Amino acid sequence: MQKARIKLASAEIDKINQICDSILEVCKKTKTKVYGPIPLPTKKMKITTRKSPDGEGKASFERYQMRVHKRLIDLGVDERALRLVMRVPIPDGVNISIEILE
Repeated sequence: MQKARIKLASAEIDKINQICDSILEVCKKTKTKVYGPIPLPTKKMKITTRKSPDGEGKASFERYQMRVHKRLIDLGVDERALRLVMRVPIPDGVNISIEILE
């Protein structure tokens, strides 16, 4: 049986959860088998910079961090369900990829 794998990634977890809920709602309406959303490890990107631009004075630092949250959803391939999933509105800042698996 063929499956469609949907990968979601975003820095904002609320947007990812909103898209996952709408995809699951579409699957429930079309009675498609769905596995997920499976949370993948969160990637944390950290940057430490010095506050003082010229190097004089106290050695104080600022730390910035960005977290990238990821989800994975597997669907049983149903053409009608896939069309409806592709129509789900995707907010800015969310990366989505859909691939068909054998």
